Amino acid sequence: MMEQGTNSPRVGRPLIYGEVLFDCFPGGQEVMGGAPFNVAWHLAGLGAMPLLVSRIGQDPRGEAVLAGMRDWGMDVSGIQIDAQAPTGQVQIALTGTDHSFNILPDQAYDRIATESALAAVADSTPALLYCGSLITRNPIAHETLIALQRATAAPTFVDINLRAPWWELARVETLMRSATWLKINDDELHILRGPASSVAETEALAAQLRAQFDIAWVILTRGADGAIYIGEETHRGKPPAVTELIDTIGAGDAFSAVTILGLLQGWPKSLTLTRALAFAARICAQRGATESNHALYTELREAWGL
Repeated sequence: MMEQGTNSPRVGRPLIYGEVLFDCFPGGQEVMGGAPFNVAWHLAGLGAMPLLVSRIGQDPRGEAVLAGMRDWGMDVSGIQIDAQAPTGQVQIALTGTDHSFNILPDQAYDRIATESALAAVADSTPALLYCGSLITRNPIAHETLIALQRATAAPTFVDINLRAPWWELARVETLMRSATWLKINDDELHILRGPASSVAETEALAAQLRAQFDIAWVILTRGADGAIYIGEETHRGKPPAVTELIDTIGAGDAFSAVTILGLLQGWPKSLTLTRALAFAARICAQRGATESNHALYTELREAWGL
């Protein structure tokens, strides 16, 4: 779905849809996470007032989510509570600075109810809708996403996260067809489109994906090698050096949040890319995906004129 007014600010709040969960690290540390939650958290810290629509369990972790969101000044009106399914969990294994995930099945976020979700957005016209592909693993939450897209008619920012065994090609392709902006990393692109022997071939695959699904911008992330915005023109960027790398969990979500902020603010693509890469690098210097230090966000808001 081709984008209108590429560098024009967008009116309305960002609607963030999908999973809230806890990243559970070896040794017992738990950090609130889930790509949509992380994106909403960062956007709230940067003053964008997101509305997060998700579902948590009626349990201590769910209580911690609500408390954390309220302490951070986030709107909790889109959070549903499930009396049976637990608040989401992901078991994380660390090897140096690398990590792997065990995403537990049948979590509260798999059951986001359509009627309650539509009620949460009834009085608003979102600037855009963000979702990740993990939320499509369960038909209940997937159908709610489709209902939100139809009800709001908001352009959709789709974040592809291919977490085996929790994805199906048909559902991912359906999601990509709805995308105005599609974020995907190079590994996931190669899973969907085949191998490439060079960066140029990888870019060509991303451009083919953009054309096939009528996407305004494909946002290709390449880890430490940076990222590329591929649209009517192409913008390439490299991240600043991370002097003390702790882990890369949530770096992609930090990148997404600032990319979305750039869309909301109408920043030029090259400027948005530079800022998104810099913020992602900052998140790599801490444990976990979210940061509760207001000073970091205050610094950025002042530097970026927000």
